[in-house]
Amino acid sequence: MLLEVRDLHVEFRTRDGVAKAVNGVSYGVDAGETLAVLGESGSGKSVTAQAIMGILDMPPGRITGGEILFQGRDLLKLKEEERRKIRGAGMAMIFQDALSALNPVLTVGDQLAEMFTVHRGMSRKDARAEAVELMDRVRIPAAKERVRQYPHQFSGGMRQRIMIAMALALEPALVIADEPTTALDVTVQAQVMELLAELQREYRMGLILITHDLGVVADVADRIAVMYAGRIVESAPVHDIYKAPAHPYTSGLLASIPRLDHKGGELYAIKGLPPNLMHIPPGCAFHPRCPMARDVCRTDVPPLYEVSPTRGSACHYWRECLDGVDG
Repeated sequence: MLLEVRDLHVEFRTRDGVAKAVNGVSYGVDAGETLAVLGESGSGKSVTAQAIMGILDMPPGRITGGEILFQGRDLLKLKEEERRKIRGAGMAMIFQDALSALNPVLTVGDQLAEMFTVHRGMSRKDARAEAVELMDRVRIPAAKERVRQYPHQFSGGMRQRIMIAMALALEPALVIADEPTTALDVTVQAQVMELLAELQREYRMGLILITHDLGVVADVADRIAVMYAGRIVESAPVHDIYKAPAHPYTSGLLASIPRLDHKGGELYAIKGLPPNLMHIPPGCAFHPRCPMARDVCRTDVPPLYEVSPTRGSACHYWRECLDGVDG
C-alpha cells in the first residue's frame, strides 16, 4: 500500500469549543490507483488531506490519534525537516484555488523552476527549461513565451494546469487534488479531469481526488470513500457506488446529480444542513437528515459494516439501502 491512513483523529480548539473535524478516518491508496473522497463542505475531506501533507495549521488544529503510513513510514513520527523532504518529491498537492496558491509577484516559470533548484540543485537555466517542458506537458500553448508571465495573466483553467505541473514537477508517488475543478466551467472541468487521469496513468502515481461532486469522478476513480461529519460512511469500488449505494447519505448525493432524462423536474436536495462539528449528534451523525432513521440511529454509532470484502457502510440498515435500489 502506497498510503494508508489509520484511525485518524483531528480537532480544532477554538474560543467557542472543540471542533472534531476528523473522527477515526481510515483509507488507503495504491500506486496507480485513484481514490475519490466525497462529501459536503465541512465533512473533513480537506483536513484529512492537510494532515497527510503535514500542512495543517497547528494550533488551532491538533492530530489527536491515528497513523499516516506513506511507503511504510509513519509520517506523524517524522521530524518536520524529514516531512519537508517528502513534500514535493514523495507526495504533492493540487489546491482548489490556484490564484491564491500561486505567488502573484513571481512569474509562473520562476515558481515552477524553484522546484528544481531547491530539490534537485539545478542551475536557473536548466530549471527554466524544465519549467517550459512541464508547461508543454500540461498543454499550455506557447509555453516558451508564457513561462515569463504572471498568474493573473492566465485563465482559471490554465492556472489549474500550472498547479498540476507544479505538483508533478518532481514525479511524486502520490498526488492529492483538493477540489481541482472548483469555479471552472463544465468544459474546462472535463479537460482538467481528463488531463489528470492521463498524467496519473503516465506516471503511475497514486491519486486522491477530493470533491463534493459525484459526477466529476465517475470516469476517473477506482474507489470512492464518502465522508460525513469527519467519518467515512461508505467505501466501495466506484461502479458499486453508482449501481447501488449502501448508505442513505450516498443515495442523497447521487440523487442530487442533474440528469438529462429528468429535464424540467425539481432537483433533489438532502434536507437540513451538515452538523456543527462542536456538537455532532449522538448515534449516527446523519440521522437528523436521514429518511430511514430509527431509534437505534439516534443512540448507537454505526461501525463500518462489511458489505462485501471490498465494501463497507456505516449504516445500521445498509441491507435495506441495497434492497431499495434492487427493488
